[in-house]
Amino acid sequence: MLSLKSKPMQTWKNWSGHVKSSPQKLIYPQNIEEVSTLIHHCIKQKQRLRVVGSGHSFTPLVHTNQLLVSLDDMQGIVEVNQEERWAEVWAGTKLKSLSRLLHEHGMALENMGDIDHQSIAGALSTGTHGTGVHLGNLSTQIKELTIVSGTGEVITCSNERNQNLFKAASVSLGALGIIVKVKLNVVPAYKLHCRSYKQNLSNCLDQLDHLKSNRNFEFFYYPHTKTTQIKITNETRKPSSSNHRLQKFKNVVLENYVFWMLSEVSRIAPRLSKAISKISASGVPNTENIDYSPFIYTSERLVKFYEMEYCVPEANLKKVVEKMKNSMDQHQFAVHFPIECRFVKKDDIWLSPSYQRNSAYIAVHMYKGMKYEAYFKEMESILQKYNGRPHWGKMHTLTPESLRKLYPKWDDFGEMRKQMDPYGIFLNEYLEKIFDINNTRKSEGIA
Repeated sequence: MLSLKSKPMQTWKNWSGHVKSSPQKLIYPQNIEEVSTLIHHCIKQKQRLRVVGSGHSFTPLVHTNQLLVSLDDMQGIVEVNQEERWAEVWAGTKLKSLSRLLHEHGMALENMGDIDHQSIAGALSTGTHGTGVHLGNLSTQIKELTIVSGTGEVITCSNERNQNLFKAASVSLGALGIIVKVKLNVVPAYKLHCRSYKQNLSNCLDQLDHLKSNRNFEFFYYPHTKTTQIKITNETRKPSSSNHRLQKFKNVVLENYVFWMLSEVSRIAPRLSKAISKISASGVPNTENIDYSPFIYTSERLVKFYEMEYCVPEANLKKVVEKMKNSMDQHQFAVHFPIECRFVKKDDIWLSPSYQRNSAYIAVHMYKGMKYEAYFKEMESILQKYNGRPHWGKMHTLTPESLRKLYPKWDDFGEMRKQMDPYGIFLNEYLEKIFDINNTRKSEGIA
């Protein structure tokens, strides 16, 4: 009988509420030994499990009607080495907590995304990223991973040790094992000067080469308008803004509560979405803030939505955005959420969307409760025409055949998955679908 900390669960939902499942129970391991014990229990009982972080993925990655595992009791910093610039942390540590703990040690992550509620293991497993043409996704900051495999074995991997596993596990979708500890490369704490302002879309696209020269650059295009919001960020040694925390509070009110009210109007009366997008575009603020990096990168997202995000070769961004705008103008989709465009440096991680190519990420959103299918389908068709690869935590409709063509190391990852999880403990219906596992087993003569 398994005697680990757990609680019964009737229903689990992801952040957006779009994915729901009914796990038998939610288990909270307290240490690596208990994780290994849990794996051996699953082998013996022929059970499956999925590990959940903060539920911020929009895909059914952790959907399960069997065992759901949370690493919320395995959080915190194990060790910080300021001289060698690395920090080892427990895999359940939330990004918000991690960035602040590192700050207390005078250190920081090289880059972050705009949401910090995810667990570090969950963020790494789905290829979470920020923006900056000279900066990789979060997984490129990994120095070493400690994983419990599908046989209960505790394995450490890095560029120097078990390198192939390291390249596969750095973005793994939770299909290779349970990540229990992460050693990250970190940098001395630094301040950022962030500017936000409004600009015409055509001017933004014409100035991409200049805008990309900033340390961090992203832009938001408002559907049914010609308006973008530009955000550029660079390192600085200037004093922190005296009103930064007050400004951030105001942004929370404007970007969440006011935007929520406008979104509710769109949901109730979709025909008004076009007008509401124009209202939002007209309210793009001109702001400047200076503070330490954890307090600049992230934003509070309280308005719930559905999201699809694709990564295209960086050189294709301008064409793709223009095609998307033309399609929106033609079809008059009821959408008021802006399109978000960011940049990520290429890497050599097998399932990273930025594998071997400098990338532009384009995210489309729809307010929760509104019809998104036709809009997402049309935008996805454009993104796919330009060799788009999906963000693993966001919605997409790609088949195993399409994914194999997009990822040169797809089959190598599949072989690594078989080695690391020979009993299929970490599988669910979603992973079986994208990896075409049932058909593969049949072709190999396996029942």
